[in-house]
Amino acid sequence: MPDVFADLVGQDEAVATLRRAAAAASAVLRHTAGERALALTPAGPGAAAGDGEPGDADGTPGGDPGAGMTHAWIFTGPPGSGRSVAARAFAAALQCAYGTGCGECPGCHTTMAGTHADVRLVVPEGLSIGVGEMRALVLRAASTPSGGRWQVVIIEDADRLTEAAGNALLKAIEEPPPRTVFLLCAPSTHPDDVSVTIRSRCRVVPLRQPPAAAVAEVLVRRDGIAPDVAQWAAAAAQGHVGRARRLARDPEARKRREAVLAVPRRLTGVGAAFDAASALIEAAEAEAEASVAEADAAERAALETALGAGGTGRGAAGAIRGAAGQLKDLEKRQKSRATRAQRDALDRALVDLAGFYRDALVMALRAPVEPVHTDTAALANAGAQKWDAEGALRRLEAVLACRAAIEANVKPRIAVESMMLTLWRG
Repeated sequence: MPDVFADLVGQDEAVATLRRAAAAASAVLRHTAGERALALTPAGPGAAAGDGEPGDADGTPGGDPGAGMTHAWIFTGPPGSGRSVAARAFAAALQCAYGTGCGECPGCHTTMAGTHADVRLVVPEGLSIGVGEMRALVLRAASTPSGGRWQVVIIEDADRLTEAAGNALLKAIEEPPPRTVFLLCAPSTHPDDVSVTIRSRCRVVPLRQPPAAAVAEVLVRRDGIAPDVAQWAAAAAQGHVGRARRLARDPEARKRREAVLAVPRRLTGVGAAFDAASALIEAAEAEAEASVAEADAAERAALETALGAGGTGRGAAGAIRGAAGQLKDLEKRQKSRATRAQRDALDRALVDLAGFYRDALVMALRAPVEPVHTDTAALANAGAQKWDAEGALRRLEAVLACRAAIEANVKPRIAVESMMLTLWRG
């Protein structure tokens, strides 16, 4: 079995940093255990307090066993760079019995499987992470590790922390428990993503967009995908490992991509622009609904069962009637998750569309750069000849502006309709 960092594609420098930190963290534990054992050992004849050679856990005189390790980390990088993969792999290395992230021991195995008792993963289901959830998490993280190593808290999409939630997390980072490590994932360290005060107390691990060749190699090695399909998917996904895997394995994902890349041909007038916007929004809604439907049904069924639904005993009907508030809260959370899923699906479509106009711009400039979408290169070339470089750039900027508007909570339909009109007018 490969070690825990094997799936972190194209991030050699970051992996080296994390390996050093994991080794330092293991040294801290050995050093602490040695000190505890020394304190419990009765002094022999002639021994005096303070006898012994100073040194770190590995026997290096005067060394600091914690050098390279800290209690709070931020993993930054573009979508698909592997922020959450890096955080989970580092958590496994911290729980590794050998301190290396071997991938073989129970600590590595349970962490990577998501079942380790001392590793908590926070994945926002809705548009934000609230203060109540964060306070509960911080309280649990302050407990002593059951396995004797570290309590690890992984917060995916830390840029979705509300201001109050960020303040609750900041207090924990400022005064951390001795065996707790916080791992935050965010697009960048810009104040819009992570507050300046949290950033100042964390060590940053920057990740880059992995090259398409590295993504293709992983798809072939790990997922058994044919080399030609892997190369196409890696290029089309623009370095996003998860999306490349979906494109390579899911026919529906390929159909959705083809529909998005057909948009430029459909923009023949104002009416066609509005029709294209509606089709894009409806496709994103359908994809999101399909992705959350099963989880929604399972959650509702579990809650109703817990509240006594289907029971025939005395008072069962009254109990379920009194549970309306809890069911309403569940529906609210599920609606928020569906909204997030819709926006994520729409953003994937916009990234594909941006890739098309990027190809047109590259061809208009005759730059020696490979196209993102090789299967629509002819259409992009025709667009480049029709629009020239300036027109292609304006259209690319319109797609990027639409993404930014949706991220700023503009209604997706309004933002997409505005974008389509700009793409048609140029």
